Amino acid sequence: MKRFSRVVLLWAFCMVSTAVFADPPMQPWYQSVMKMKPEGKLGQIIKQEKVATSVKGAQAWRVAYISSDVSGRKTISTGLIVAPTGSAPAGGRPIVTWAHGTTGTAQNCGPSQVIDPVVPINEYFLIGGNSWTDYGVPALQEFINEGYVVAATDYQGLGGGGIHQYANGVSNAMDTINAARAAGSIKQTAANKKTVFIGWSQGGLAAFAGAGLADYMQQTGTAFDNLDMLGFIAMGPAYFGTSSGKLDQAAADKYITDSLKSYVHNIFDFAHASMFFYSLPAAFPDLKLTDVFTDEGVKVLSEIYANKCMHVASDTMNYNIGSSYNSLLKPQFTNTMAWAQALLKTSPAYEKLIAPVQIYYGVADNVNNPAMGKFFQDQMCKRGANVGRLQLPGEKTGHFNEPPVSQQFFLPWIKDRFAGKPLPNACPQS
Repeated sequence: MKRFSRVVLLWAFCMVSTAVFADPPMQPWYQSVMKMKPEGKLGQIIKQEKVATSVKGAQAWRVAYISSDVSGRKTISTGLIVAPTGSAPAGGRPIVTWAHGTTGTAQNCGPSQVIDPVVPINEYFLIGGNSWTDYGVPALQEFINEGYVVAATDYQGLGGGGIHQYANGVSNAMDTINAARAAGSIKQTAANKKTVFIGWSQGGLAAFAGAGLADYMQQTGTAFDNLDMLGFIAMGPAYFGTSSGKLDQAAADKYITDSLKSYVHNIFDFAHASMFFYSLPAAFPDLKLTDVFTDEGVKVLSEIYANKCMHVASDTMNYNIGSSYNSLLKPQFTNTMAWAQALLKTSPAYEKLIAPVQIYYGVADNVNNPAMGKFFQDQMCKRGANVGRLQLPGEKTGHFNEPPVSQQFFLPWIKDRFAGKPLPNACPQS
C-alpha cells in the first residue's frame, strides 16, 4: 500500500501541476537556439561559440546545427566540436564523430550543457564521476594527440527544441553524421573527409543504424559533402532487431510485448524501456502513449521525462514507484501494428553496410544484453558485411566500464582505418 500511495500522490501532483509538459530551466544560449527554426543545409551551423577546455592542444566550440530525423523532417541538434590547435598536416585532419549513451529526454540533458563539457568521458556510476549525468568523449585527449577532429552531438531534443527521439537509431545516427558535417564546415578544424563513427549504448545503436545510411551519407548540398565513412564502432550497443516472418497482427502484438516487457527486469531497465516508448511518438505521430501506458502512467512518465535526466529520473521512479512499475503499463497494448512498424524503422538491418563495424562488449553488461550485438553480427554477416565482435577483458566488465576498457582496442582500430590498412573479415567463420 505504501508504494501504491506514492504513485497516487505523484499522479495527483501531476494533475495539478502546470509544468507537466514544460521545458526545464535552460542556459540562455540554448534558450535562444530553441527559438530558432530548423532551416538550412544538413550539418549547417546556425549558432556557435568558443568553449574553454583543459584538454591539451585543443580548441572547442559549442554549436547548434541542422539535422533531420527518420521521418525526413529537419531538426536542430546541439553539440561540441573539438580540434587540435596549430597548423594542420597536408591533407587535413580526419574526423571522429561520437554518439553518446543515454542521458535522458529532457531539454537540459545534452552533454554539452554541463560545466566544462569538453573533457574525456565522465560517468555518473564510475569512481571519479562528478555530475548527475554522463558527459565528455572517450579518449578525447588521445584523439587530439593523434590529430583528429572530434564531433560530439547532443542529439535533437536535448537542447535544440522538440522532443528527443530517444534510442531512435536512425534519427540519432543522422544527428551524429550531421555533427561530422558541422565539424568539417568550420575552417579552423582543417578537417578532411575521412570519418569514423563511434557510439556507446544508445550511441551503439546509432552506429548500427548509421552503418546502413548509404543514401543519407551520399546526399549533396550539405554543409560538408562527401564524408568518407571508414568504420563504425559500437560499445555495449542496444539493438531491437527485426521481427521474423510476416508482420501480421499476431506478430505485431508479440513483437511489441516482447520488445518492452522482456527488456524490463528492474526499475532501471524500466526507465530505459519506458523512456524509449515515451519518445517514439515524437517521430511517429500516429502513435499514442495511451496505446501502451495507463492514463496514470502517461502522466507520471511525462512529468518525469520532460524534466529530469536519466539517472535522476531512474531514482525518482525507484522512490515513487519501486517494484510496481508494471502498473504503469496497460494490461493489453493497442495499435500494436503501428508501433511495430515504427520500431522496425528506428533500428533496421540493412542489406549492405557502408563500412566495417566493430562491437565491444562486457560480459557483465546487464543494461544492454550482449546477445543484442551478437544478433546484429549474425544478421549482417549472413549478408556479406564485415562485423567484428570482441568481448572485453574482465569478468566484471559491465555496461559503464565498456568505454574506458574499450579504449585500448578502438584507438589502434581507428588509426588503422584512417591509415587505409586492410581489415580482414571479422565475421565468425563457420
